[in-house]
Amino acid sequence: MKFDEIWNAVLGSIELSISKAQFGTWFKGTRILSLEKDSVYIRVPNGFAKEWLENKFNIIILRSLHDLGYPVKEIHCKVDDSFIPKEKVFSEKQSIPTKSIPTFSSEIKNFQPTSKNYQTNSSSNLNPRYTFENFIIGNHNELAYSACVAVYQDLGNAYNPLFIYGGVGLGKTHLLQSIGNAILKNTPEKKVLYITSEKFTQELINSIKNHTVDTFKSFYQNIDLLIIDDIQFLSGREKTQQEFFHIFNTLYQQNKQIVLSSDRPPKAIATLEDRLRSRFEGGMIADINRPDLETRIAILQEKAQQKNISLSDEIFSYIAENITNNVRELEGALTRITALQQFHHITHPTIKDVEDILKEIVSSGKKKAISQEDIIHSISSFYGISSEDLKQKGRKKEIAEARQMAMYLMRKELHLPYTGIGRCFGGRDHTTALHAFEKIEKLLDTDEKTRKDVSFLKEKIYCIE
Repeated sequence: MKFDEIWNAVLGSIELSISKAQFGTWFKGTRILSLEKDSVYIRVPNGFAKEWLENKFNIIILRSLHDLGYPVKEIHCKVDDSFIPKEKVFSEKQSIPTKSIPTFSSEIKNFQPTSKNYQTNSSSNLNPRYTFENFIIGNHNELAYSACVAVYQDLGNAYNPLFIYGGVGLGKTHLLQSIGNAILKNTPEKKVLYITSEKFTQELINSIKNHTVDTFKSFYQNIDLLIIDDIQFLSGREKTQQEFFHIFNTLYQQNKQIVLSSDRPPKAIATLEDRLRSRFEGGMIADINRPDLETRIAILQEKAQQKNISLSDEIFSYIAENITNNVRELEGALTRITALQQFHHITHPTIKDVEDILKEIVSSGKKKAISQEDIIHSISSFYGISSEDLKQKGRKKEIAEARQMAMYLMRKELHLPYTGIGRCFGGRDHTTALHAFEKIEKLLDTDEKTRKDVSFLKEKIYCIE
């Protein structure tokens, strides 16, 4: 067989065993350069693909080659960007821009509002510290990371829009801004804008007051990469949603890239216009969950290296085992330890020092007491139905599913008897609550969406930030 035929067979096997996002991100544009007795040499488009194929997907590649009768033992990747457009090439040797990156202001060269009276109070800039290179990847964020790299490599075409959701402090902003920084690093002529939905709304309000709405829309409709953080805050703002819908459509039709983040999936954003929800769900949706223990330790080690902090493995493990909510809290813990070292001149803090300095953070991370009403309120908000409808005896499918989830969480988190759970929902029989609990338990073993919904709802109920 020729090299191309061998590689196509390998790719066909791999495509069946990994996600579409992973396959499109890491295997697009790859091919075999040579195949020797013990080694295979693969051409890849960038350093990201090289690292992932050699370290993440090496086993699956070797297994596929073995199945075809090629018992190679090692994989070597060679970066060759000559076969893709230069604007999509990420050179790891290039330095990070040190100047602040312009956004929605008069600093944008050859891209200024046409009206002299139109001013913006936005000071939002991309943070050059947020890059793909210093983003720690784990099972909790792998899909989101892969999707963001794919967007960077094929702006406007790979996943448009890209919608990233997850709890507070899990790295959404880091990932979003990494796309913008990577684009501007290689193609500085691109018009990139990072902004929060709240600032977007305020700028729209100012443009209405100043009678400059047309100029406001014209500006946004000429962006090459529009990144909007915390899009959930558009909820309930009819005028803002209306203007954003038109901006979204114009950018999309011109193959301009749109990247959005939220603390919840589109379906769970209350009072969001159906046409916007449909647009958001029409692209790629990827979630970020809480990092596992190993990833938390890796994050701590990376952050400590950035802060030039030297800590023992025992301390890293203690922090990671006791601070589990998000990355922001991990970084906050390191900040406290840095202060301890500086103010008390402690070069090598002991585990007792760390326990003392972090005792407030660790204790605050424990679950708070919750009630039945907390669960009902969170379920109602998530599914977009009223508490009254949830408690009554309606049989609509969407209400029944939400009610089953509420019953499950009441049993799981509050340990209520099934008879008590039934009384909470219109005096239903205990067998109804038992059936709901067993149904969700079974789905948790087989359905990824149910697992994500339960995880998200638990965070929402306990108000984990």
